[in-house]
Amino acid sequence: MTARQERAAELLDRLLALVEVVAAARRAAVPELERVTPRHRRSALNLVDYVAVRSQDVRDLQRDLSRLGVSSLGRMEAGVMTHLTAVVETLQVLAARTDEAFAAPDPGVPLEEPELPGTEVLRRNTAALLGPGREDRRTRIMVTLPSEAAGDRRLVESMVRAGMDVARINCAHDGPEQWEAMIGHVRAAERATGHEVRVAMDLAGPKLRTGPVEPGPQVEKIKPVRDSRGRVTAPARLWLGDPDPGVDDDAPAVPVADPAWTAARVPGERLRLKDARGSGRTLRVLEATGPGVLVECSKTVYFATGLAVEAEDGTEGVLGELPAVEQFLRVRTGDVLVLTRDMAPAPVRAQGPHRIGCSLPEAFTDAREGQPVWLDDGKIRCRITAVSPEEIELAVLQAAPGGAKLRARKGINLPETDLRISALTDEDRAHLPFVAEHADAVNMSFVRSRQDVTNLLEELEAVGRRELDITLKIETVGGFQALPLMLLEAMRWQDVGVMIARGDLAVEAGFERLAEVQEEILWLCEAGHVPVVWATQVLESLAKKGLPSRAEVTDAAMGQRAECVMLNKGPFVVDAIEALDDILVRMEGHAHKKSDMLRRLNAWAPFTR
Repeated sequence: MTARQERAAELLDRLLALVEVVAAARRAAVPELERVTPRHRRSALNLVDYVAVRSQDVRDLQRDLSRLGVSSLGRMEAGVMTHLTAVVETLQVLAARTDEAFAAPDPGVPLEEPELPGTEVLRRNTAALLGPGREDRRTRIMVTLPSEAAGDRRLVESMVRAGMDVARINCAHDGPEQWEAMIGHVRAAERATGHEVRVAMDLAGPKLRTGPVEPGPQVEKIKPVRDSRGRVTAPARLWLGDPDPGVDDDAPAVPVADPAWTAARVPGERLRLKDARGSGRTLRVLEATGPGVLVECSKTVYFATGLAVEAEDGTEGVLGELPAVEQFLRVRTGDVLVLTRDMAPAPVRAQGPHRIGCSLPEAFTDAREGQPVWLDDGKIRCRITAVSPEEIELAVLQAAPGGAKLRARKGINLPETDLRISALTDEDRAHLPFVAEHADAVNMSFVRSRQDVTNLLEELEAVGRRELDITLKIETVGGFQALPLMLLEAMRWQDVGVMIARGDLAVEAGFERLAEVQEEILWLCEAGHVPVVWATQVLESLAKKGLPSRAEVTDAAMGQRAECVMLNKGPFVVDAIEALDDILVRMEGHAHKKSDMLRRLNAWAPFTR
């Protein structure tokens, strides 16, 4: 036997040992595979095979196969056993062991659907979940509809013409009347453009948030524009009474109690007042439209509820109710921050310790001393120092230099806390009948376990909507670790997808791990032939400010490896859709997925035990 034959024989034995690991995983997974709908059973089997392979570190085997000129297994996700069989048979030839018959391990369950290439199955599943897509790109574009979409049919149509394939509606905002209007505009846009658009609705889920903060004073501040020397280059402007957008839609407005007083004002008139600080100020009337008066002032003015403004004829207009200034807690590194079960408005203090409510009661029973806590999308990093039924005391380990602003309704992440809560809240259950009647798919937020998926499927069966597609949003470490079992449970359904919700997932897993985690999700979903939505902060600067960063463009291009990329709302969202469409079309001819080194993945180890 030649040295090459000896090397091939040694690699063949190693590969056959790996195949036996897969065979053992198949035998153990039979009860799970039997529950899967026949249409997804081959995909579920391939998912089991892939997780079994990834339970081993096969990097040395990959390198040795490559040196021998044989496939390195780096692109096996879509068809694991087909790939392993081809490599085994190649090594048998190289090792002169063709007399040894090789047969793939018994799947253990009937496979009724005809066998197709995994890439073709993934394309089929993508079209079923996300629609037909566009002629010049495989990757779909999902866009979150803004509230304005409920009243602006042309906005929705322009989004579809720009490249939107899936319209996303977030049930955490607006309500059924607005949602129905948005969906009606999507269907009208379909008819106008001839392009099919899917509607996906997000259930809000049990997101932890900070409680309210005491309101600030009811004050409206206006100030002039000054140059670098402090000279006024443009006076401050403000509407007293009802503003007229046709005259000036940028100036703020304060209400006036008596409309007859504003109706009596004339351009050029001088109005006098003492502002909230007691400073005397003179306002010049620029426009008087009846319900409103546009005034200007060359000095800073603080307007307050109940303030009197005197006209030249001696009459006074009294300012009406102004909204309270939104306040925040200034949290610094080294502070003590206490999360309270009590959701009363938190007092604002110049220095810690600070106190603020936590919206989820279960946190006070499930959290443990020493566990990390992240606030406001990871801007404030803390560790639990004490837990009681009413309070969780935190030590602030990291905040912005000078302190971070912690406002009401900001996210709280407990990445290492096993929260015994369902991803499906009572509010979600109340929304499901509407979603089932009007949408094409439902996106389940904060899904963490197989039981969460079971709960959703049972609710959908109860409302009689088995054809409603589901997407699992992975935004917690628990959801990432349970993903194989959650996918097998979801494969009882007809069409299923996964959204990588990278915002909360980055906070939960740690920003340094996000790139690794999102890669692992892409691999696993490709093995299960499950379409993936690449979500959160894609071209966010462009959508919100009109200009993308270089890093965002690169990130958007990387999203081409998923089956769909999601954009969030913003005033420049149509520009963002057009830019993303252009980026994805350009990337289409350069790359599709990629090759990877298969080190052992510990996240899914319990799945293979």
